[in-house]
Amino acid sequence: MEALRDGHDRLIQDLRVSVTDRCNFRCQYCMPAEGLPWLERDAILTYEEIERLVSLFVRLGITDVRLTGGEPLVRKEFPRLAAKLALIDGIEDLSVTTNGFLLERDADALAAAGIQRVNVSIDSLQSDRFYAMTRRDALPQVLRGLEALGRHPELKVKVNAVAMRDFTEEEALPFAEFARTHPFQVRFIEFMPLDGDHAWTKDQVLAGEEIRAIIDRVHPLEEQPREPHATARVFRFRDGRGEIGFINPVSEPFCADCNRIRLTADGKLRTCLFSLHETDLRAPLREGATDAELEQVVRNAVWRKELKHHVGEAGFRQPPRTMSAIGG
Repeated sequence: MEALRDGHDRLIQDLRVSVTDRCNFRCQYCMPAEGLPWLERDAILTYEEIERLVSLFVRLGITDVRLTGGEPLVRKEFPRLAAKLALIDGIEDLSVTTNGFLLERDADALAAAGIQRVNVSIDSLQSDRFYAMTRRDALPQVLRGLEALGRHPELKVKVNAVAMRDFTEEEALPFAEFARTHPFQVRFIEFMPLDGDHAWTKDQVLAGEEIRAIIDRVHPLEEQPREPHATARVFRFRDGRGEIGFINPVSEPFCADCNRIRLTADGKLRTCLFSLHETDLRAPLREGATDAELEQVVRNAVWRKELKHHVGEAGFRQPPRTMSAIGG
């Protein structure tokens, strides 16, 4: 079958699938304190619909599938979906992004289901500052979830922290120490304009280079070669004890070789995290479209994939959906 390419001749191989827009946290960079109106249950793709669409995407050349939310683990029987997708021939990398709150309960089930990688979002290693960012007093439970993942050395685990000015400067060295004493790569992600309050400004962005400099002064770093399509610049501590990554979509956009597309929980295909337009796959799916008809809809949408995201440029418009509704 012909490979899935966009109009800029980028080969599309990475699919992010949101399984729910619901979340049990209220992170400042994602949604308002009071939360957001959730999708109705019948608006969300069933597990069978997700399985059919993912199978179609894999036949079109998708090799990496990441399951996200909202918070994916709040969806009932989520490990069952992971197990179904793990059986699809052609998926080379099946991963999950989670806030970690339910990992203590689900880590064993995720490993048994066939998940290969888990990204856990933790924005502070201090309980009061964790609460300030997430509006939930949950750091001990999240850390216990990381311990539960640690019982499965076959899982690759990364810890993600959103970097915000006047907050993350104090977190840089504690996270560096964490990366040096645990088998997890820590990654800092620049704050992006996907917040529920639509209050993002470039002044709030703490650039990855600034965090790297803070860490490098205490623990010297050396950069590792960047893998094709990688979102992170990865550095190893020169004494060999651990790794730190920096995902810099604002200060150093990596759009040129982006190979990612996204499927929202309600079945909309997004070709960029910052897309202003979506392509509905749920309606034709439920109206009885054949795989060939769905394939053509997908190919047409992917062909129109944006060249770049335009964050920070004059005229940039924040997408109406927030990060929780799009899928991380």
